[in-house]
Amino acid sequence: MFEYVRKHNRLFQLILLILIVPSFVLVGVEGYTSLMDSSNKGVATVDGRKITQVEWDAAHRQQVDRMRQQMPNLDAKLFDSPEVRREALDGLVRDRVMQAAAAEQHLVVSDERLSQIFRNDPQFAFLRNPDGTLNKGLIAAQGMNSQMFLERLRQDLTLRQVTAGVGGSTIASTANSAMAFDALLQQREVQMQRFDARDFAAGIQITEAQIEAFYKDSANAAQFQKPESAQIQYLVLDLEALKAGVSFSEEDLRKYYAENASRYSVAEERRASHVLIKAEKSASADERSKAKARAEELLTQARKNPSGFADLARKNSQDEGSAANGGDLDFFGRGAMVKVFEDAVFALKSGEISNVVESEYGYHFIQLTGIRGGDKKAFEAVRPEIESEVRKQLAQRRYSEAAEQFSNLVYEQSDSLQPAAEKLKLTVQTATVQRTPLPGASGPLASPKLLEAVFGNEALRNKRNTEALETGSSQMTAARVVEHKPSHLQPLAEVHDKVRAQLLRKLATAEAVKAGQLRLAALQKGGDEAGLSAPVVVSRAMPRDLPRKVLDAVLVADASKLPAVIGLDAGEGVYVVARLTKVLPRDPAVVDASRAAEQYAQAWNVAEGEAFVDALKARFKVQVKAPAAAASSPSL
Repeated sequence: MFEYVRKHNRLFQLILLILIVPSFVLVGVEGYTSLMDSSNKGVATVDGRKITQVEWDAAHRQQVDRMRQQMPNLDAKLFDSPEVRREALDGLVRDRVMQAAAAEQHLVVSDERLSQIFRNDPQFAFLRNPDGTLNKGLIAAQGMNSQMFLERLRQDLTLRQVTAGVGGSTIASTANSAMAFDALLQQREVQMQRFDARDFAAGIQITEAQIEAFYKDSANAAQFQKPESAQIQYLVLDLEALKAGVSFSEEDLRKYYAENASRYSVAEERRASHVLIKAEKSASADERSKAKARAEELLTQARKNPSGFADLARKNSQDEGSAANGGDLDFFGRGAMVKVFEDAVFALKSGEISNVVESEYGYHFIQLTGIRGGDKKAFEAVRPEIESEVRKQLAQRRYSEAAEQFSNLVYEQSDSLQPAAEKLKLTVQTATVQRTPLPGASGPLASPKLLEAVFGNEALRNKRNTEALETGSSQMTAARVVEHKPSHLQPLAEVHDKVRAQLLRKLATAEAVKAGQLRLAALQKGGDEAGLSAPVVVSRAMPRDLPRKVLDAVLVADASKLPAVIGLDAGEGVYVVARLTKVLPRDPAVVDASRAAEQYAQAWNVAEGEAFVDALKARFKVQVKAPAAAASSPSL
């Protein structure tokens, strides 16, 4: 039989091809199409144009990156919450609505307007060099070049025009703002009396029969349930694991040192002073010629008296930013100034004065006043840093190949993680997990994707490995269930003390509420003030340590007839009785009248702006089709 198969090998290959290809056409292509359809699925539409799942995921990743930069120590689990994903989608929808409105209204920002705003708006001051040009170093740190930044700024300014007219249209009078803040910051004088369950606990006797009845009550069962859990083995492939297995030579280290010499050098910076005679590019040839002649004349004076350069600059330089400082531009590195200016500065020796240099701003001449940096660290001094970086880079190069191997091994040998561990020199780890991350969980054990896979049917019922999942940046994890423990009611003997404590708290709270309600009834009938605290004045600006729930109740209570008495369950086993004795106007020192008017107008501007955006959403027929939880999780 096998001899026949061997002799007719090509025939059997043809038969297999006939069987496999139709299967791929029916199943494989359908699966591929399904995958593409899913990523291209519309999650929202604006003006008839859909926002796809891919676009939503990209917006979410960008939002996560921004949050990581701003709050690097924030718990990574918070980035993948439904609220954060929905916020990313809402922001994407808003941007599309603004773009549609801007296009409909033909709103644009010209090059001249863009340049004017960048040069004069204080919010962009940190991005400007002393000569007014864009600081390319800061922009590059954000992953942008000059053109990308300017186009993003142009788009942002264009979209702002859509709501600018509405957002700044509120007129808030002092009387209106005063009325609003009077209501918000009204003061009330109040006396309080607390009834705390802890004060009643000592007088309560509990029997074993009561404990057993409380334990068996279905309303209390959830308090004594042991959560579902699984004891797992798991395997993590990440850069740290791969670093241990990479090797390199001395030659590799020295080559890296030579190729990255700038990283191990202190960047050279130069300090210079200059005199500028302005001449716009749009100026006539005659005007530019006169400006250049003036610069040459002043240069001659400077070279005759180099020590008087600062005085010369103060009197003659037309650079408003540096003239008052004697033309001093302080220290700067390469890339900070326009190229012709930079080249002239870095060609000078200390104390030397350049020839006249023509730039887009006019004519300069420059005196070099200082040099610092430019020193290179010795190889041995930075060897540990180089080893770490080379090891990391080699691990990163190895990661893609290793990740594919890892995925294949845990899938093909799904009854054990050991083959993958041995092949890739990884360590099988163990842990006990629940369906949601345990307090203090970190790394893969905090990944909702991994926990979902662990408690999936394939892992629980068939005890197979989960697929390899991306649980972090350059991190893959696979797990298998060793033992599964379903959720169950713990035996009374194990939770006896907990049951008793819960029952005692419930009974003591009931006694506290009962005593508080009796006291409330007595005060409402005109009872004496015994037990009430001394009167205190409270307001939203001065809560006097009152819990929010109690403060709100005091401030919204009907004060048309005083004294007024209210009672409320404040939570945590505390019942509070409050007696209102006075209603006072707000403290004028809390909010300045002019500032209050500004804040009031600002609040209305925001509200009207949001209302206008909502109207635009209706105009452009916005439809959000996907729940927030549908967004694909980014790699954290």
